[in-house]
Amino acid sequence: MAQTATTFPVLATNGRSSALLPIVSLWRREIVRFYRQKSRVVGVLLSPLVFWLVIGSGFGSSYRSGAGDQHYLQYFFPGALLMIVLFTSIFTMMSVIEDRDRGFLSSVLVAPVSRSVIVLGKVLGGTTLAAVQGLIFLVFAPAVGAHFGFSSFLLVVLSVFLMAFALTALGFTLAWRMESAQAFHAIVNLFLIPLWLLSGALFAVNKASGWIQWVMRLNPLTYGLDVLRTALFPTTTSMNQFSLGTSLAILTAFTALIFGAAFLMVNRRTTQPAA
Repeated sequence: MAQTATTFPVLATNGRSSALLPIVSLWRREIVRFYRQKSRVVGVLLSPLVFWLVIGSGFGSSYRSGAGDQHYLQYFFPGALLMIVLFTSIFTMMSVIEDRDRGFLSSVLVAPVSRSVIVLGKVLGGTTLAAVQGLIFLVFAPAVGAHFGFSSFLLVVLSVFLMAFALTALGFTLAWRMESAQAFHAIVNLFLIPLWLLSGALFAVNKASGWIQWVMRLNPLTYGLDVLRTALFPTTTSMNQFSLGTSLAILTAFTALIFGAAFLMVNRRTTQPAA
């Protein structure tokens, strides 16, 4: 409860006059909390790296995505990056459950600030962490032949940010309704991991079975991953499933929809979620 006592006054000081201070306070709190847990940082970075190396090397050149003699390490690279973004985004929002259990969320809810501040501050904090962790993974890009210019790098940053924002908002929405960390983990395993698997991270849309193709085309992450592949491998057009404009439009719409859902969920509740 000491954390509640020290953090709450910061949020409440200028809550009526400006939303910026509480948003920045919540954003900074997510950043500091994450990087204080060294094991979580290592796990988020190394787990996808191991997946990428083991799965990519295992398939080797036996897999054909439609890009000729492309090695699977190259094809799977954007999917591994997306895995980092997904894991960081989702599990960072476990802090919603922890904050409720420790009483911090009660302090924030009674502060003289809009509940929208809670959503924006925590989602921006998780988004920043996920985007930074994902972009760090780009140090391995030259190893798979991903040599991109400034404009392509900006496209990578945009796609990573949009996916991180959408997934963090989704994690916030789920965590807000969860009563325990165990329930949150169960939903992640049941819903979010298949969301990643069916994004084209492991296999191309046009190589899947008929009904799986339809599921993948309905998955918004499929389009985010397609933008990422376009930016990382601009000369390998056979890897792209959709046009850049279509993919960006769908990804942006999905991001706005999920954030809107989180915003409405928090504001329609008149009491703190049940512990």
